[in-house]
Amino acid sequence: MHSQLWRSSLGGNFSDCPNGSQWVWDVFSECAQDSRDFASIWLGLISIVCFAASSLPQYYQACKTGNMDQALSIYFLLGWLGGDSLNLIGSFLANQLPLQVYTAIYYVLADLAMLSLYLYYKIKNQRRGVFTPINAAFAFVFLGTVSATSVLGSAGAAIEPVTFRGRSLLSAPVEEAGYGSFTKKEIIGFTVGSIASLLYLFSRLPQIYTNFKRKSTTGVSYLLFALVMLGNLLYGISVLLKNPDPGQAEGSYVLHHLPWLIGSLGVLSLDVIISFQFLAYRRPRSPEQGEVPPGKRDEPWDS
Repeated sequence: MHSQLWRSSLGGNFSDCPNGSQWVWDVFSECAQDSRDFASIWLGLISIVCFAASSLPQYYQACKTGNMDQALSIYFLLGWLGGDSLNLIGSFLANQLPLQVYTAIYYVLADLAMLSLYLYYKIKNQRRGVFTPINAAFAFVFLGTVSATSVLGSAGAAIEPVTFRGRSLLSAPVEEAGYGSFTKKEIIGFTVGSIASLLYLFSRLPQIYTNFKRKSTTGVSYLLFALVMLGNLLYGISVLLKNPDPGQAEGSYVLHHLPWLIGSLGVLSLDVIISFQFLAYRRPRSPEQGEVPPGKRDEPWDS
């Protein structure tokens, strides 16, 4: 689940942003000088709303159907939590603005709420043989988080502000001297952002398999994926609309943002596959069958 978190690579004061918007600089530390920059910012803000609201329909759907433990893959939820946790760790290491930190905290709390619902229905619907696979999964995520934290913590003192966009780390800090090569700080940022993007990306595969195995999407809210798709689409557009920093070529700008763009578009493509699953596994009503029993009908728009 991607917060549109900004940190200008200029790293100075408002005098470094001629003809820029004062309020945008004060709120986001971002230099917005023309319509492209403003469009990028507004699309990014809308993507935040999409990502923030995406979990709410699934909460309702879980309470409505009571089969969340069967409908959602535990590895889908853990991958999502892992990506958001890396974002939160990065927001502290990079000394991000309070708005950015609070947004990252919200995403982790929303993931934990989703995971808690999963465990509740898992225990409720299947009271035995539950804890062994779940504990193993949690141990794997815990060890991975601790390892990532130790690696990042050792380099934390050397990290300058890192740019966050979408619900994943967008780019590493860029040296003022030039944009051609990748510095040590950029490599650290790339590592954190790439791991987060991979977690978001590969979390979809277990869910696609779960839907395929069940031949059903009952218990899964389509709005969860629809809002995430819209958020990722707006996020990608906002990144491409943003003007490169002074002295940076368009090609270099795209290159420095490429891992996160690939991650975002990759998640979007896998969510499209899940959308087709909602259509393929939908059980339409026929005159002979009459009304489909509650809990058996898979509506793509069901929330």
